[in-house]
Amino acid sequence: MGKCVSCCKAPSLSSGNARYAGTPTSPTIQSHDGQSYHHVKNSLIKGVSEEHSLDIVRPQISPAEKRMSAPYTKLPPIKRQINGESKRLSLISRDFSENKIQTLFEQYKDPDSDVILAEGIEKFCEDLEVRPEEFIVLVLAWKFNAEAMCRFTREEFVNGCKTLRVDSVKGIQLKFPELLAEVQNKQTFKEFYRWTYKFGLDVDSGQRTLPMDMAVSLWKLIFSQREPPVLARWLNFLQKHQTIRGVPRDTWDMFLNFIEQVGDDLSSYDDTEAWPSLLDDFVEYENDCQNQNVKAD
Repeated sequence: MGKCVSCCKAPSLSSGNARYAGTPTSPTIQSHDGQSYHHVKNSLIKGVSEEHSLDIVRPQISPAEKRMSAPYTKLPPIKRQINGESKRLSLISRDFSENKIQTLFEQYKDPDSDVILAEGIEKFCEDLEVRPEEFIVLVLAWKFNAEAMCRFTREEFVNGCKTLRVDSVKGIQLKFPELLAEVQNKQTFKEFYRWTYKFGLDVDSGQRTLPMDMAVSLWKLIFSQREPPVLARWLNFLQKHQTIRGVPRDTWDMFLNFIEQVGDDLSSYDDTEAWPSLLDDFVEYENDCQNQNVKAD
């Protein structure tokens, strides 16, 4: 403590090699010919080669050791990686709170049962600033994997919010653009379309065929974002034939294939393929109408 570094006398070194001496905080070096540390340091800075300054013994590293150690010199410290990953995971875990989702469910659930019914759905839509009959509400019900209209069970609501990683009305609203973009994908839209058939059924009564009025309403809603040219004629055909009471599941599913494969004028329709009979009747009806128009002209 009584002497500064400059006052300390460097110890002598054995001949042939320079040695490091002193404490780790104040090392002193002396060359084999008696040069001081500062003189040697200045010589090195001026570019004097090692053979004229210090003969420092360094451990020899084999070429194999160099090759093995080279890739690891570019890696960041392990501790930093772990801390960064932990921080990222902690942020993800705070994206939403299940307790908040449960509280949100309680705001809309029926007072006499553990489900959100029609009145609660209306209030929920009002808070979301949408109408219950809007397309986005149908997409949201699909994302919640709801089994029936005008009803969300606690499990459907909570799991749906978890899937979206939201726990508030505002959070759900912010997901609307993402949901609308998602169903633009052809395969995703196909899954969404097929889900709506079961969603439209009255499961409490054991309904297995979609009533015609419900089918028409759902077709209009599903294709409200992008309407196929043949849709209006198809719905007109169904509404003119009152004897058609319901739409079977295979007809519902195949209609999506129908509008993808058949041209707007139905010219590419092949009646030898295994189309549902209702689609065969529609094409025959359209052809008859077309022929009548030609004769009238």
